[in-house]
Amino acid sequence: MLVLLAVVTGVIAAAYFGLRGVLAPLRGVGCNAVVEGREVEVSPEQAGNAATITGVAVLRRLPARAATIAVATAMQESKLVNLNYGDRDSLGLFQQRPSQGWGTPQEILDPAHATNAFYDALERVPAYADLKVDVLVKIDGYRSMQITDVAQQVQRSAFPEAYADHEPDARVLASALSGHSPAAMSCTLDEDSRPAGAAGVQPFERALRRELTTARPVALDGVAGVRLSTQDATATWAAAQWSVAQAERLGVARVYAGGKVWRRADDEPRWRPVTGAPSGVTVLFADTAPPR
Repeated sequence: MLVLLAVVTGVIAAAYFGLRGVLAPLRGVGCNAVVEGREVEVSPEQAGNAATITGVAVLRRLPARAATIAVATAMQESKLVNLNYGDRDSLGLFQQRPSQGWGTPQEILDPAHATNAFYDALERVPAYADLKVDVLVKIDGYRSMQITDVAQQVQRSAFPEAYADHEPDARVLASALSGHSPAAMSCTLDEDSRPAGAAGVQPFERALRRELTTARPVALDGVAGVRLSTQDATATWAAAQWSVAQAERLGVARVYAGGKVWRRADDEPRWRPVTGAPSGVTVLFADTAPPR
């Protein structure tokens, strides 16, 4: 009887998780960015990693072109998934190798560290020591060079032409996540993914400072959320769309910016106009209205 019960339980569990896998696409779970008529669809995990890559560029005050190059490289190397395996000892978003000086395995598997290492292209990496420059930031003309040429000088890939295949989609993601294309990124999350409540505030603040801005958000009174003052519309939408892209990872429930709101609880979450929206960016970790 116990054996039969175990078998039945296993069948039910397998059916449940299999059905979830079938229904998730039907519910539209995922993120999309639309810029100048081009739409890019990614998973919430991929969106979060693209947001980290782009956010670090914003934090370092690099142009959107740098983010495009980095996102395209990660799309080619890992499909924007933080892989814990790869060719030989390659790991992470950029398939960086500990044996080639990119960092420890733990560091490389930290998306923020891996992204900074990509932007740095440190001189101590043996494969690139002969360049004697911060490859991406200092190489002459990188803002206008072909993405294949720049990414190849950082990655030394066996298939350098492949980076260019991802450039159009990477440009859309980078434009949205750097704030240059307002209200361009939206996400629909799995029903099993829940807002973090008050417990989400501190992890959000830590991630924000590592991956996007040194500005400190202000905690809201009586509501699980924070408000971030921004300098201009681009900074506003960079913070807002970074928050949406990280909603699954950080338990975000609502984001207010530029007179619009994104709510994860909506049947079709997207940026919608809202009256009386607070200034700057307001991020909530519970599905409730922000304080006035």
